[in-house]
This record gives sequence, C-alpha cells and structure tokens, in this order.
Amino acid sequence: MSKTKAWIHAFRLRTLPLALSSILLGSLIAASHDKFNIYIFVLAITTTLFLQILSNLANDLGDSISGADNENRIGPERAVQSGDISKKEMKHMLFVFIALSFISGSFLIYEAAKIINLQEALVIFAIGILAILAAINYTMGKNPYGYMGFGDLFVFLFFGLVGVMGSYFLHTGFLHWDILLPASSVGLLSAGVLNLNNMRDIENDAQTGKRTLVVKIGSKAAKNYHLIILSLAMLFAISYTTLNYSNIYQFIYILSFPLILRHLSIVLKNSEPRLLDPELKKLALSCFFFSLSFGIGTLL
Repeated sequence: MSKTKAWIHAFRLRTLPLALSSILLGSLIAASHDKFNIYIFVLAITTTLFLQILSNLANDLGDSISGADNENRIGPERAVQSGDISKKEMKHMLFVFIALSFISGSFLIYEAAKIINLQEALVIFAIGILAILAAINYTMGKNPYGYMGFGDLFVFLFFGLVGVMGSYFLHTGFLHWDILLPASSVGLLSAGVLNLNNMRDIENDAQTGKRTLVVKIGSKAAKNYHLIILSLAMLFAISYTTLNYSNIYQFIYILSFPLILRHLSIVLKNSEPRLLDPELKKLALSCFFFSLSFGIGTLL
C-alpha cells in the first residue's frame, strides 16, 4: 500500500458522515428559525472533520500501543498495527490535526463572536479544547476513557448535545430547551454506532483489557441497551416535532425509521459478533439520513 493510500485508510473516511450529522442538524434547525451563517456552517463542518480524523488517528495509535489491535480484531485493519504507518509518523500526524482543529475552531469562534459576547465565546473555546482532548484520550494516555466504559457517554455528549446545540447556538446566539430533544436523538444514534462496534469486538476487547461498556455488561445486556437507546432516539425526535408541529412534512424523517428498525432486528437476532460489522456503516448512514431529513423537515 502506498503511503498516500495508507493515510487515507487511517483517516477512516467512512466515519465522517456520522460526525457531520450533528452539525448538519443543528445548522438546519437554525435555518428554520431564519438564522443561518454560511461561514459558521463551513467552519463548523471543517472543524468537526478535523476532530473526527484526529480521533480516528488517536484510536489507531492508542489501540496499537495497548495491544487491542491484533490479528484477532474484527473490522478494517489499522494503519499502525499493519505496519503501513509507523508510530512516530502517526504521532506527527496527530500534532498536525490538533493544530488544524485548533486553528479551524478559532476561526469558527471568531466568526461567531459577531453575535455572541466574550463570555460565551470563551465557553465555546473551552468546549473546543475539551473536544480535542476527548478525541485524543479515547484510547490514549494513562487512563483512556474508552477503556473504562465511558465511550458511550462522551459520544452522546460531543456527537449529540455539543454538536447539535453548539452549532445551533453559533448560528443564532441563543438556545431553546427543546433543541435538547433532537440533539439527544443524534447523540443516542451515535452512541449506538459505538455500542455496535464494541459488540462486534467484545471478545478481543475482553482479552486485551479494553473494558468497554459491552465488555462490562455482556452481549445480552448490550443488545437490550442498543434497543433502548435507538428507541429513545426515535421517541425524542417525535416529541420535538409534536411540540413544534406546523405541518405534516416535519415528520419526513420517519422515513429513516424502517432502516433503524431493520437494523435493530438484525442486532437482536445476532449470535456471531463478527457478522455485526456491515451494520456499522448502515447505522451511521441511517443517522446521517435521519439528521438530513429531520433538518429538511423543519424547513418545509
């Protein structure tokens, strides 16, 4: 594999639509309230892409160092574990994306500062720093939170609440409490993707000391947890639309529900973890379709 292809592989581009779901939804809801800034949108998208790639690279390096990436791992082969990219090269690229995330995020806050005050800008800046740290420390550091079962919580917070509510706030300069509902929907769907990943890798994670939530509670409980969080995601979306109902087109996102329900059926019936791998992409795309259709529905 050429070095260029190795880096593209390490960036794990298939994870990017899921990362963009929250920004897309928050921005479209803001647009439905006649508040949309194209510069905010582009910078928020750019910053999120940099953060997601940073997280992917950190996971690649962290899992390689810990031994979680080995010949028994299911899913795409990682760049460091395969030898296509050295640990030193990966560390250098991590610093590149830390810098890119910081620079892009700073421009984002500068643009938003036109409608928010200094205190609010500082809070957003602090959240941005936390996002960078969260991207790195999922599998890296002395106490990576992904190895202690807290990955789902951080995904819910950053892929859901921070992504949707944060992007909405940057466009509008204010927040409505009910934005918490669709933000939670995206956060729960994103947590579902991580839970599915961890169900797939439960055997190898348990053997290598990666104590994910799935390893802690077991496969049967993880399936029930999966059912609960995806069901709540759909319920919260319906609740928001009901509270803000103006026309039937707002419910267009329900077209994504059959995809989610079919996915749930496959997961609940599964008895072979490795067969869950194709469902990762399907659920991630279902989340993106949900966010896009939900946002469009608010504009109709």
